[in-house]
Amino acid sequence: MQKVGVIGLGPIGNRHARIYQQMDGAELAAVCDIDRARADATAAALGVPAFYSVQSMIDATELTMASVATGGEEYGSDHHRPTMEALEAGLHVLCEKPISNEIAPAEEMVASARDKGLCFGVDLNHRFTPAARLAKRWVDEGRIGHQLFMNMAMWIQNPRESSEWFQIKALHPHTVDIMRYFCGDIVEVHCFALKAPGRSIYSTAQFNMRFASGCLGHLTGSYDIERGHPMERCEVAGLQGRFVIDDMYREATLFPAGEMEKRVYSNPIFGGMRDFEDTFHNRLGRFVEQLNEGAAPDEIDASGEDGLKAQKVLAAAIESVRTGTVVAVAP
Repeated sequence: MQKVGVIGLGPIGNRHARIYQQMDGAELAAVCDIDRARADATAAALGVPAFYSVQSMIDATELTMASVATGGEEYGSDHHRPTMEALEAGLHVLCEKPISNEIAPAEEMVASARDKGLCFGVDLNHRFTPAARLAKRWVDEGRIGHQLFMNMAMWIQNPRESSEWFQIKALHPHTVDIMRYFCGDIVEVHCFALKAPGRSIYSTAQFNMRFASGCLGHLTGSYDIERGHPMERCEVAGLQGRFVIDDMYREATLFPAGEMEKRVYSNPIFGGMRDFEDTFHNRLGRFVEQLNEGAAPDEIDASGEDGLKAQKVLAAAIESVRTGTVVAVAP
C-alpha cells in the first residue's frame, strides 16, 4: 500500500488527488500547495491534511511516494525543486510532464533517483491505453517486422502564450514518448515551425526524425486546431505489417502485409475507456502497481529517463528551428 502526498493542486494535481483517493493499493495521505487557499480547498474536499511546503508535509506524515503536479513556465519549470525534496526524503516520485522545461534540471532529477535507488516516473499517459498496449504487443511479437517509418500527429487548441517554444516543450513529450515507445531511441531531428496568425509562439510544428534503428519518423503537432476534430493519430509500418491508432484509445487497426483482411480493436462501450481522464487512472495506477509489486527503478514504465529522453529530442527540435539544420539528439 502506497501512502501518497500530492504536490501542486491546480486542475491536474486535483485530478491526481481524486484518483489516488479512489485507488486500490494507494492511500491519499496529504496534499500540498504553496497557495494556501488551494491546499485548504482540496484538503477539505477530500478529507486529508493540507500542507504549504513539501518539507512540512514530509516531516508530518509517513509517506512512501509523492505525486508532483506543480506547473510553472511551459508546464515544467516548477517540477525540479519538489521532486528533489521528495527524493531526498527517500520517496518514490511520479512527476507530471514535461519532466522539466530545461535539460539540466531533468538530468539532476533522474540522477538523484538513480543514485538513491528510488523509482521515478513521468505522467506520459498516452502510452497507457489498451489500444497502445495492444499495438506494442504487435511490435514485440514481430507482426510489424523490420520498421520502416512512423507517422505521428497530435493537435488541440491551446491559446496560452507562455513562451516562444511552449507548444514544442509542453505538448510533445506525449508524442515523442509514443514514438520512442514503439520505435526506440531517436538520434536526429529536423523541425520546421510557424506562428499562426495572431500568435507570438511557434504554435504549429512538423518534425522529421531518424531512429537509432534506421526507421524514419514524422510528427505534426499544433496548438491551433479547435476541439471536435480527432486529437491524435499514430501509424507504424514495417516489412511484415502496419498499424494505425486513432485518438489514443478509440481504435487500433493492424494491416498484415500481403493480406486482404485487417484486425481491428475498438474501445468497447461497456468496460472500455470513457474519456481522456481514464488515461490518468491507468498511468497513476500502473506506477502504484509497480511500486507495490517491488519493481526495480529501471523497470518503471514511462520512467524519468523516458521523460528526459523525450525532452532531449525536443531540445534538438528547437535547435533545428533556430538553425535550419538537422540536429543530433544529445545522448
